[in-house]
Amino acid sequence: MKINPNGFREYDARWIFEKEIDIEGITNLGKGLGTQIINHTKKNNPRIIVGHDYRSYSEKIKKALIDGLVSTGCQIEDVGLSLSPMVYFAQFNLNSDAIAMVTASHNENGWTGVKMGIKKGLTHAPEEMFELKEITLNKKFKIGKGNVKKIDNFKDIYIQDLIKKNKINKKIRAVVACGNGTAGIFAPEILKGIGCEVIELDCKLDWSFPKYNPNPEDLKMLHAISKAVKENKADIGFGFDGDGDRCGVIDNLGNEIFSDKIGLLIARNLSGIYKNSKFIVDVKSTGLFANDKILISNNCKTIYWKTGHSHIKRKVNLEKALAGFEKSGHFFFSKPLGYGYDDGINSAIQVCHLIASQSKDISQIINELPVTYQSPTMAPYCKDEEKYEVVKKIVDEVLKLKNGNFKINNQSIKEVLTVNGVRFSLEDGSWGLIRASSNKPSLVVVTESTSSDKSKKEIFEFIDGLLQKTGKIGEYDQKI
Repeated sequence: MKINPNGFREYDARWIFEKEIDIEGITNLGKGLGTQIINHTKKNNPRIIVGHDYRSYSEKIKKALIDGLVSTGCQIEDVGLSLSPMVYFAQFNLNSDAIAMVTASHNENGWTGVKMGIKKGLTHAPEEMFELKEITLNKKFKIGKGNVKKIDNFKDIYIQDLIKKNKINKKIRAVVACGNGTAGIFAPEILKGIGCEVIELDCKLDWSFPKYNPNPEDLKMLHAISKAVKENKADIGFGFDGDGDRCGVIDNLGNEIFSDKIGLLIARNLSGIYKNSKFIVDVKSTGLFANDKILISNNCKTIYWKTGHSHIKRKVNLEKALAGFEKSGHFFFSKPLGYGYDDGINSAIQVCHLIASQSKDISQIINELPVTYQSPTMAPYCKDEEKYEVVKKIVDEVLKLKNGNFKINNQSIKEVLTVNGVRFSLEDGSWGLIRASSNKPSLVVVTESTSSDKSKKEIFEFIDGLLQKTGKIGEYDQKI
């Protein structure tokens, strides 16, 4: 049996299939998860919703996972080919005890993984991942007699649930890009159903991902959407990731809008309807939320929190926030807008509502925000076993520099936030972030300047200088 312990990550599990985990390892993961669910629910035969994405090997992996779950006594309800949010929705709709979604999300081909959760609308947090790792690696498995039931056509129930609540009365022409991932059989139908005119881009399922990885932070994908928006004179472009829980946005002029700024526009739009609301944003997100005049005038509060879909979901739930936004494109809407989990298609729908509510193009709406200069998310390679230690050293170094009144681009470090890595803010509201990636052997670097591209680059150069000094950093996936 093969199962690399590093595959148990902060809030889900990811491995390179066969190199880091084999079929027997997956079955043991199922046994571990089944045991954990029984322990938490205090039920001998808990009901678990299971689905899988469209990678060539995902169905085989799902079967091995189910074998493990069944051996502990779990009753499986298999909803088949799914998006992660469809599986999350199924837990509410079918009132099950837990969920397990076989997906490696936007990771490249060869990767596999599982997103799992017990409490409705939430996925595993670090404590539960650690517990699952201990049960699985130490083989402390329960033995029981479970069964498997196929749930046919659940896809249609999920699709209709989103359509019936979200009809729009303005004709919106939308490019819908799915990178040949699973969202291709969901997003076009739903967006047509609410009233959009849809131009499909790479929506045919192809598990080899022939053009680019379905990842709305990937510049190749964003450039392809931009080109299609301009060629088709579309009002908006949407890009969905491999398992459909994230959405990237391109405006009517073909410009990428970072998801945190889309989140701010949606928050502004919602704050007028739902005054006194809370919004949760991740530490990679724009600093504009903190002092936004419209949010403040509607008595809305923004809390910056740890990056990661599981962390933001839990914080939204804990704070009873109306919505949460991550720069990576995970958006979370609580009732009455959603069930609290991340759903990329629901995020696109909320953007459509935003456009429909105003008599302006999305590019004009964006121009109403103060101008800032943002970097893309950049990921320098750093070994899994070293990345947290590297970040800890950087945190100490930044705190030391702040106390020594060190200046970056003639600006002192005004504030240091350490809920997730280190995010330092300068006097003019510019900032930089260094944190460990939750699902890959890499760090995450983001910078934003309120004044210029030059300043944005200088903040990056400062960060890169700190990282290079550690001697533990490899190549970046992309750089400014």
